[in-house]
Amino acid sequence: MTELRVRFCETDLMGVVHHATYLAYFEVGRVEWLRKRGITYPDWTARGAHVPVASAQVQYRAPSRFDDLLSIETTLTMLRAVSLDYSYSIRRAGTLIALGSTRLACIDQHGKLIRIPEGIRSALLSAEG
Repeated sequence: MTELRVRFCETDLMGVVHHATYLAYFEVGRVEWLRKRGITYPDWTARGAHVPVASAQVQYRAPSRFDDLLSIETTLTMLRAVSLDYSYSIRRAGTLIALGSTRLACIDQHGKLIRIPEGIRSALLSAEG
């Protein structure tokens, strides 16, 4: 679980968090999920791998506004040879704000699909550290 507070610059003219911002919130959740397992994005690149988002989905359930404290729950839902899927749940004081998912592809520096490096695969399957 990761918490963040909505910044004013993330809201639109109606005072509601802009819909595209939730993708950035998913990234915050994903980066912290990885960090809790001892993995950083530089760890991927040191092994010649990159993990761009290949697809994303968001379902909006309730608005969030400036200064709301949001909790992001991130779960690895599928680990394949060359990709991984995450699901996300964003809540404010127990109220469901958004659900979503992303698929990340493991690629080399030329954009060609490669297998997820074994050391990283092991860490992905580990419990939080």
